[in-house]
Amino acid sequence: MDTAPYKCHVFVCVNDRKGARKSCADGASPALRLALKERLQEKGLAPTEVRVSQSLCMGLCDNGPNVVIYPQNIRVSAAGVEDVERIVSIIENLLSAQD
Repeated sequence: MDTAPYKCHVFVCVNDRKGARKSCADGASPALRLALKERLQEKGLAPTEVRVSQSLCMGLCDNGPNVVIYPQNIRVSAAGVEDVERIVSIIENLLSAQD
């Protein structure tokens, strides 16, 4: 079995139900994913140690937008662009604990 190529893999749900039901995209999750990716790149963490990916439904849209960090299995719900620094801080703490 191969080891993961990243220390953290961050998934941001961008599921969009086009108004049929609540979905993470209703909370501007595509903008959140982009802002998170850019901030991690500014800090020199992505894409070498941290990968930011978009995902579709995690089944948690009522609490969305949702961000999940693997393999640490940490979830941040009701996240928005205003939470980027808090999420980056969580990631930095996880990385420093691994060193």
